[in-house]
Amino acid sequence: MKIRIQHVIFAFIRSNLTLKQFKLEPLKVKPMETNEKNLVEMSVIGEVSSPQSGSSPYSITPDGKPKVLPGIGGITYNVKVGDNAIQWEADHVEPCVSVRNKDRDENGALNLLSCIGNIARVITGDAKGSMGVVTGKHGGIENVLADFDDKTLEKLAIGDKVLIRGIGVGLSFSGYPDIKPINISPDLLKVFPIRGDRAKNVLHVPVTHVIPAAIMGSGLGSQNCYRGDYDIQLFDKQNVEKYHLQSLRFGDIVAIMDADHSYGRIYRTGAVSIGVIVHSNCVAAGHGPGVTTLLTSAEGKIIPYLDNAANIGIYLQIGRFRKKSKKKR
Repeated sequence: MKIRIQHVIFAFIRSNLTLKQFKLEPLKVKPMETNEKNLVEMSVIGEVSSPQSGSSPYSITPDGKPKVLPGIGGITYNVKVGDNAIQWEADHVEPCVSVRNKDRDENGALNLLSCIGNIARVITGDAKGSMGVVTGKHGGIENVLADFDDKTLEKLAIGDKVLIRGIGVGLSFSGYPDIKPINISPDLLKVFPIRGDRAKNVLHVPVTHVIPAAIMGSGLGSQNCYRGDYDIQLFDKQNVEKYHLQSLRFGDIVAIMDADHSYGRIYRTGAVSIGVIVHSNCVAAGHGPGVTTLLTSAEGKIIPYLDNAANIGIYLQIGRFRKKSKKKR
């Protein structure tokens, strides 16, 4: 009897055995059939946001140590998609450019309608006309994150306006009713090597890491996953080593097992959700590198397989995977 290697890998993933990462070359397949032709493409706007700090500069670690570190917002010149997300002296740092609208409701629309892989265009300032790509959404601060090339970063200033062509909300798969796309643009989906099995109504999805829902933290309790993210807690060394979490990169696509993101983030045995790493590790209790949802299945109709190349930077040719980029960390 022939057994697909991805199914064998999945069996190891769902067990308590430790599985070292290795690379599987995804098969060339036809693009997923979707309702893309019926989606609305709509502009949303924000501006390059300033870094922020409260009255106290300190973040307190779970073992009671105060830390002063750079964090959210701004133009981050040396942190990009493809870099390690764990090793920085930072707390919630956002790679490349953070975008926000000062009006609360307009910012809500910016975060709702922007999808990973959407085009972002600078429309004011010295970098006017430069094009970038949406790479994530950061909850709490409600920032949309975008990647631009180095020349654009040198010209950008805080306050420059960025227009995003939002398309992706309402996306659905033809023939896979138990799998829900969230925050993923048609452009990303077209280069995402997902393999469909219509006979079993499942999708085989490449990921760099497989993560148990039990270690997910900040962001739980949200009633939807169309905005923001939730964090992978890295305070337990055994789990960090077991699931190879020290190697997480910005842009990595990861699977969260026993997690249902259909209408908020909940623990559900057998459910599987897929997301992308959007911000760095954090030192405060309950926090860690953030994951923005891309796909979810309450019925477990997603089968992840390990692939070290499962990163939006590789798929979209952005961040450290652009033809010209400064030295990788």
